Amino acid sequence: MNFKNPFFTLIRRSPAVRFALFFGLIALIIFGSAFIGKQTQKKPVISRITPVIGLPGSTMTIYGENFGKTKDSSYVEISGSKINAQNFSFWSDTKIQFTIPDNVSDGLVIVGNSSGRSAPAFFANENRIPVAVRPDPQTTIPVVSSITDSAQIGDIITITGKNFGTARGNSKVFFTANRDEISLDNTFENFICASENDYDYILWTDGEISVKVPDGAASGPVYVMTSKGSSEPVRTAISFPAGKKSFNNKHTFVVQITADVSTGNAANEAFITLYMPRPAESSVQPSVNLNEYYPEPLIKDDPKDIIYQKSINSITNHKQRFSQTYVISSYSMNSNIIPAKITGYADTKSVLYNAYTTPDFCIPSNNETVIELKNHIIGKEKNPYKKALLIYNYLLDNYKLESKVRTGDASVLDLPRRNSGDAYDFAIMFTALCRAAGIPAIPCSGILAESSSVTHPHWWAEIYFEKFGWFPVDPALGSGMEFTPFVPVENPRNYYFGNIDCQHIYFSRGWNQIRASLTNSKTVYLPRSYALQSIWEEASDETSSYSSLWNPPSINGIY
Repeated sequence: MNFKNPFFTLIRRSPAVRFALFFGLIALIIFGSAFIGKQTQKKPVISRITPVIGLPGSTMTIYGENFGKTKDSSYVEISGSKINAQNFSFWSDTKIQFTIPDNVSDGLVIVGNSSGRSAPAFFANENRIPVAVRPDPQTTIPVVSSITDSAQIGDIITITGKNFGTARGNSKVFFTANRDEISLDNTFENFICASENDYDYILWTDGEISVKVPDGAASGPVYVMTSKGSSEPVRTAISFPAGKKSFNNKHTFVVQITADVSTGNAANEAFITLYMPRPAESSVQPSVNLNEYYPEPLIKDDPKDIIYQKSINSITNHKQRFSQTYVISSYSMNSNIIPAKITGYADTKSVLYNAYTTPDFCIPSNNETVIELKNHIIGKEKNPYKKALLIYNYLLDNYKLESKVRTGDASVLDLPRRNSGDAYDFAIMFTALCRAAGIPAIPCSGILAESSSVTHPHWWAEIYFEKFGWFPVDPALGSGMEFTPFVPVENPRNYYFGNIDCQHIYFSRGWNQIRASLTNSKTVYLPRSYALQSIWEEASDETSSYSSLWNPPSINGIY
């Protein structure tokens, strides 16, 4: 064969060139195979994780497929944060093990590689969400040997005994409830437990408990309930120097809330999470029982929301209704307060005082407009009751109540400028002014139930007085908002400063700041709705489009 081409002539005459060409072909084959392998690598799939609820420092195991034989550039993230390489103890194509980091948050667990990210699994930090208390076989039913024999609302009492448990967990202390009539159909309502929202629990050990007397308590038996059972009740006396509230006119409401979601086609890993509000328990709304729900929630033990999560492509016919029904007991409350007995706050360093005098997303109590208006209204007044009454009267005398709820980017700070606002503006501004004035205050939201067919979203407030407890204030109804109570109110302005009817159904007592469970997710906030929370819906980044409709809560029965 005659090689006329110089290149082929060089190959024929030079062993070095032939050697280099041979090894070049070998390298090309190796790198080509690696490239093809990389291109054919599949997206990771998580089949399950264990534990679903765990503690920092423990080992998490992820089972599935397509993780890769070695970690290389693959990764695992929880709630948007990647796990450090030194935490991994095992990595194979079907199994991954690593130590859960100290700063882990509740959220979604995802495995990622060069081909994409897996559909998520959900992990919860045991320290951050309510979970069932694990029975301790070494303890028995709690026994109370002594209790502080007399106290007032908000006072710290000491309970001594044994078998309370070394940590509180879900254990509770129950006090006799202040009721005008004993409940025969639900004896549980004859007692009221110390409140976590009011920071009533101070100390809990196996032999001693320090707890504040909760709002709504009265003289009578007190008992401790743990996972092992309840102690025998021991009596304590509660006095009311600033006035004793009366609770009456009990009604039971069957309340349903629903949300409808419509979807289109989406990536396999696209999903949506709904945070459906759970009605709040309080001294006037002591019993809230989840009766029905659909579909099965992701989390139903959260104290403020029932959390649902659905893959977009798993929704039949691209439509899904989320529904939950509650049976709620509600009382009317008359404060019977003695204003002359209300004094200043002796403990301004308490958790309750600081939590409810501090601004948050909902309550702009540090805004200059609010502070200037507060100074104008209360002047040099020091008494908290008188300051609250000055604020209440100022709002009613100087601002016009609008019957229609404002929409869009409406701000509560518009109220002093426009001299008018809706029920939300009145309630939030009253709360902000009280906090600015050093009075613990919380915004409340829910519905007004006029009948089985008529409900309205509504907002009001509660303020806290030492030795008395929570004091309800409804500026909108006090201002003359149209409403038909079951029991006629002769003077709404006077009545709704300190009293409340049983037709106020609480969904929120205070602002609920919900943290997004995934980085780069799309969240939805519903302003001026029946619950005060930062997130109502959360869609994964892969979700292209969907629509939702949150229906007004409905009353299915009143008893």
